[in-house]
Amino acid sequence: MRAARYHDHGPADVLVIEDVPEPHAGPGEIRIQVTAASVNPVDWKLRSGAAAAAFPVDLPAIPGRDAAGVVDEVGDGVTGVTVGDRVFGLGGLFGASAEYATLSAWAPVPEHWTLEQAAGAGLAVATAGRGLDALGDLKGRTLLVEGAAGGVGSAVVAMAVARGATVIGTASSGKHDYLRSLGAVPTTYGNGLVDRVRELAPSGVDAVLDAAASGSLGDLVEIAGGPDHVVTIADAGRAAGLGVRHLYAENNSAVLAEGAACGYTPHLASTFPLDKIAEAHREAERGHTQGKIVIVL
Repeated sequence: MRAARYHDHGPADVLVIEDVPEPHAGPGEIRIQVTAASVNPVDWKLRSGAAAAAFPVDLPAIPGRDAAGVVDEVGDGVTGVTVGDRVFGLGGLFGASAEYATLSAWAPVPEHWTLEQAAGAGLAVATAGRGLDALGDLKGRTLLVEGAAGGVGSAVVAMAVARGATVIGTASSGKHDYLRSLGAVPTTYGNGLVDRVRELAPSGVDAVLDAAASGSLGDLVEIAGGPDHVVTIADAGRAAGLGVRHLYAENNSAVLAEGAACGYTPHLASTFPLDKIAEAHREAERGHTQGKIVIVL
């Protein structure tokens, strides 16, 4: 099968397209013929070597954790899914940017999503669900989401609204209409955030989820009234010093199904063919995208 791989750490140019052996579904897994796979910040950090201390890479490696496509193999012990079903989901840290990929968590693709949109949902929804679960029952509570217009942030907003929260979301002013469409009250990030949020939520904010790592974590702790009410999925560097929980995504099929059912539609920032994956990685490294970057096979 055709796949993108890198044999050494380095800039995006180390990515090459080559023929590699096909993976096969093991127990508890499915294999999909990949229609599209997303590019996440962790992918370029692993490729560049920036995340090597935390996540050693067995080279050569196929980048990509989440993908969408059509099921073509079902592993032992798997029920509720059959060959031919359209699904999206996650496998390990690697393997999605290829013609075939194995998944250990998945959910059906909603009828109103394209497979390209679905490819951008897996890691975003899994990360959002992990962060929201850590904050407890949000029904009737006020949640602040820092970085609310990004791929993960938008999933956080939609899922939190569906769980009954009042959501305030930060983003640049040009993205405020998008946040309103998701059900959030928008505000800008940066200097003066504490005062702006207090004006929007005079009774206070109950919980905060940081999806941006914008340097605001200290302000977010102040807004929430303490670190116990804040989680970050982006700012591991500052989290420990402030007593804030830093969380990673977990492969959870139930959370993926929740994300697919909550009215959230993944927003695509851009799409690239497989042979342009280096360009996609470069765009991801620049940051500040609204939505997800997707590789189409």
